[in-house]
Formats: sequence, structure tokens, C-alpha cells
Amino acid sequence: MRTHRHARRIVRGFSLIEMMVALAISAALLTASLAALDTSFKSYQQTSDTASTHVVTRIVAHRVLTMIRTGHEFAPYPIDVLDLTQNPMFTNTIEFVSAEDEGTNFREITRIYAELDPDAANGSQRLMLTIDEFLEGVLSSTQTRVLLRGVLDATFTLEYDIGPRLRRATIDLTVESSDVGAASLNANWDTPSLRLVASASPRRLQDR
Repeated sequence: MRTHRHARRIVRGFSLIEMMVALAISAALLTASLAALDTSFKSYQQTSDTASTHVVTRIVAHRVLTMIRTGHEFAPYPIDVLDLTQNPMFTNTIEFVSAEDEGTNFREITRIYAELDPDAANGSQRLMLTIDEFLEGVLSSTQTRVLLRGVLDATFTLEYDIGPRLRRATIDLTVESSDVGAASLNANWDTPSLRLVASASPRRLQDR
């Protein structure tokens, strides 16, 4: 009688050490993937914030320059326009007559200025617009609104001719990079900043 011996197959699984090594490799790969994904998201956010801030700042600067082109009787102005220590002037505010009706003795005076933003915890500034309306030399109404928040620096360079008549005004704005919502609400000194410099000359010669 012939005896058949069946060989027993032993199925061997992963050992504990092999499992720990596999888990360690998987954890390292997941960590590297998450770090790369986080860097990608941050890069996209920074690019988006910079683009948004650039658009908002350009719109505000264009509006300010348009008002300067159509305004007259600008201030502040130097006592002596020939004194190079006074002219050009470097200031954080500019004021001018933006509308006038001699028949009704109506004047509208616009003032654009930078001030500390009370809503910003880091001490950034905001660019403000104030419009005062005068009738018969008496103040009849005042409107004040915020043009731009998150301003790190705002400087007006005013160059005058004899008169004094404003020859050219240059606005120099440094604004933190943030999205449209953040640009209107807060500021963060750790974020990248955007600088915009633009100039305009009044179309109307003003007499003083």
C-alpha cells in the first residue's frame, strides 16, 4: 500500500517589526504630502491676496488721482514755494476744493488723509475721505468714509509753483497684501505688502 504524504504549507504573515516599518514609511509619506499640500495652499492664498490687494489699491489710487485732476485750491501749501526745504511738501493729507458754484456761493471741500485705524489690532492705518459742503460760507453738511484699510504708509508729495499753484501731486501707498474682505476689515504686519506710486496734475489753475 502506497502512502501519500501531503506537504503542509505554512502561510507566514508580516512580523511586528515589518508592520512598524511599513507604518513608519506610510506616516513619513503622508506627512510629506500634507506639508507639500499646505505649502501649495499658502502659495495660492498669497498670490490671490496680492492680486486682490493690487486691484483694490489701484481702484482707490485712480479715484484719488481723478479728484486731484479736477480739484483746485490745494492745501497744505508752503509759505515760500522757492524754499526747497518747504517745496515739495511731504504730508499724509491733501485738501482741495472739489466743487464750486459762485451763483449760490456753494463750495465743496474734500480732504483725503491717513489716520490710525481703531479697528486694527496691529496699529495699521486707514485712508479716509471727508467732504465738507459750505453754503454762504457756513458748513451745511459733512460726509466721512473709509477709502482703504490695511494701509502701512500713505504719503502725498505736493509740488507747487508760484501762486502757490499745485503743479503735481504724487501719492505713495504701501498696503498689506490681503484678500478683499481682509483689506476692508483688518491688517497683519506679517503679510507681504504692496507699494503703489502714482502722480497727477490739476487741470485747472488755482489762484490764491
